[in-house]
Amino acid sequence: MWDLMAGDRIRYVLALGFLLVAAGLLYLIPLVPQAVIDVVLGSEADKASDLSRAIIAVLGGRERVAADLWLPLTLIAAIAIAAGAFTYGRQRWSAIASQNTAKRIRDRLQDRIQRLDMRAYDTLDRGDLLQRCTSDVDTAQVFLSTQVVEVGRAIVMLAVAIPVMFLVDWRMAIAAVWLLPLIITFSLLYFRRVRVLFKSKDEAEGRLTAAVNDNLVGIRVVRAFNRQQHEIDRFQPFNDEHRRLDARLYSVFASFWSISDLICFMQQASVVMIGAWLLSTQRILVGEFYFFFAAVGMYLWPVRQAGRIVADFGKATVAIERIEEILELPVETEVEIDPSDPVPADGSIRFQSLAFAFGPETPVLRDVDFEIADGETIAIVGPSGCGKSTLVQLLLRFYDPDSGSIILGGVDIRRIPRHELRTRIATVLQQPFLLSRSIRENIVLADPAADAARIELATNEASIHESILRFEAGYDTPVGERGVTLSGGQRQRIAIAQALLQDPDVLVLDDALSAVDTGTEKAILEAIRSRRGDHTTIVIAHRLSTLREADRIVVMGEGRIEAIGTHAELRSRPGLYQRLWEIQSRLEAAS
Repeated sequence: MWDLMAGDRIRYVLALGFLLVAAGLLYLIPLVPQAVIDVVLGSEADKASDLSRAIIAVLGGRERVAADLWLPLTLIAAIAIAAGAFTYGRQRWSAIASQNTAKRIRDRLQDRIQRLDMRAYDTLDRGDLLQRCTSDVDTAQVFLSTQVVEVGRAIVMLAVAIPVMFLVDWRMAIAAVWLLPLIITFSLLYFRRVRVLFKSKDEAEGRLTAAVNDNLVGIRVVRAFNRQQHEIDRFQPFNDEHRRLDARLYSVFASFWSISDLICFMQQASVVMIGAWLLSTQRILVGEFYFFFAAVGMYLWPVRQAGRIVADFGKATVAIERIEEILELPVETEVEIDPSDPVPADGSIRFQSLAFAFGPETPVLRDVDFEIADGETIAIVGPSGCGKSTLVQLLLRFYDPDSGSIILGGVDIRRIPRHELRTRIATVLQQPFLLSRSIRENIVLADPAADAARIELATNEASIHESILRFEAGYDTPVGERGVTLSGGQRQRIAIAQALLQDPDVLVLDDALSAVDTGTEKAILEAIRSRRGDHTTIVIAHRLSTLREADRIVVMGEGRIEAIGTHAELRSRPGLYQRLWEIQSRLEAAS
């Protein structure tokens, strides 16, 4: 956390400095009435402390103060105003510093999430991650703006109060602090307890947030299958767990407050009883008794607030730990850019002896080896789960293979910076993700500098231009969250327009035409084929009619290459492709 405060550490130091001055000034206030009572109004002025006599001397002497009691009142007001000014400065500097620190935390989290290694990202719960980036950051900000200063305030108040009290009278000072070690010990034990509870509560809240997020994202599916009651029942255990932990936490709060109140009352009672005894035996003066009664009240308040401070401190440390867990996750490693390194010469691709597994017991690809020439259109077909989409993820370096390599334009993709690699490769997925922006803003994500003519060319090739114009706002139509206001086919075609606008070396269509009708599919493929030679095309599809015009077809099964050939060759050769073709042909004939 200390490194996140960089740039604002001087503000935190200033806040603590202002706090120290304000605390010192506040403890001067009860010294003034003490001096007036003992030196001016009392009958034993000669027994008054040197400090009291010095204060009266500063005000003009005993006779002057006795005649003009407004003088000590003016001094008290001046001290209070000065203390208020320093308190304002403390709050202002700590607020600015904490806001800046919270912004840095959010920036660091966003940067880390954008660069996370995909294997690390796959282990994260999205709802919990959202909570860490929002409520945990807010908790850390409140801690840095308030709790850090409050802890400092309690320490400073004690550090100022104890020497001053011993300076006035050591016997009363002992009476005023003898229970302090008990309060501190009890607070530390309480901190250890609430910290564990806050960690459990935050984790439960993350699971609760994830459950709500899943339901909101899939609300149409839930309603389509009449699963509302199931989702309500599924939500209940998360909600019950959160309520149970909350109840335990507040039970601990209640115990602490009641016990700490008892200790503080005993501390004040000790001062009153011992002070009364010393006063009755004429060992202290009335003004000194007043000072201790006021001073104990001043320092016991922040000590009594230790319960809230310790609870918030426990919550903040848990939040900061959860934030740091994300900041410590591994990121995608990048190669050092060397101007002398070769760059891909074209869009040719070679997959060499690839093997990959998401886990030790889940191999996905086994010894995958084939080559794609520059400008060639390759189709990949196979049953679900055979590794087709995984091959694309390896090509984009979302993951690196466990063994083997991928060569793009004569260069191992591990020697190409990811940014450049992903600029050369455009991918359209079966379920494209659209941002909650306008159609135009989604399309130009591929090239923010694209003009209207290039955008229209790309949308015409994707057979979506006319559909866009039918919207009242045209290209400025908001698509809603994840493109919810568009049909599945419209979302896919907008994603294809994105990819075509990028003008990549390699275009990958990962079942990206599954939601469009046959006529639209044919028009899109013809537009892409008209660009043949401009880029290499990889088409992954289950609809075999999509693959007929490909230069070659790669048939995959159980993570391996089963066959490679043209549509005519594979249709006439016994094997998986022939069986799939016969099944789809019968279904089309029946329909």
